[in-house]
Amino acid sequence: MDDLVTARLVLHPLSIGEAERLVAGEPDDGHRWAPGYPADGDVTGAGHFLSTCASSGNPQPFGAYEIRRREDGHAIGGLGFHGAPDENGSVTVGYGLIPAVRGRGYASEALRGLLLFARVRGIACVMGDTDHDNIASQRVMASVGMRLVSEDGRLKYYRTDWAEATAAGTDARSRRDEEGRP
Repeated sequence: MDDLVTARLVLHPLSIGEAERLVAGEPDDGHRWAPGYPADGDVTGAGHFLSTCASSGNPQPFGAYEIRRREDGHAIGGLGFHGAPDENGSVTVGYGLIPAVRGRGYASEALRGLLLFARVRGIACVMGDTDHDNIASQRVMASVGMRLVSEDGRLKYYRTDWAEATAAGTDARSRRDEEGRP
């Protein structure tokens, strides 16, 4: 599978071998990791991907991705789907960056790229969640158009549904047309 490329990032789909090396903390020869990578979340995500591969097969393109900076090729985090779409065309996503690169818009850019990929692939709904105290992650999901739909004692749950977004866009265009605006 090909890399997904955004303005500043490459979202590289992990192979099973790459995920195994990531979990073991051993980069391959041609691969560069930024200091602090992989973080605990990256190792956990790669481990989850490997478990999914072992139990039900490789879910790519709905698997794990490594976030790399285009400028230097360094891995700075990870994101991905928690598995293949369900019967309703829904997927769940997760993401994380090493602390040294946070606050630069990379998480929003990476998640926006993954959401675009999901939409093009016909996914109807993307969900994500975050701890109550993770304000940065809440801002990332809101900035890419995901909306808060519920919360419990531990987590806040976000989602985006393109059927609704399309309907909302159609309604807005209809109002503009009625008002004679472009």
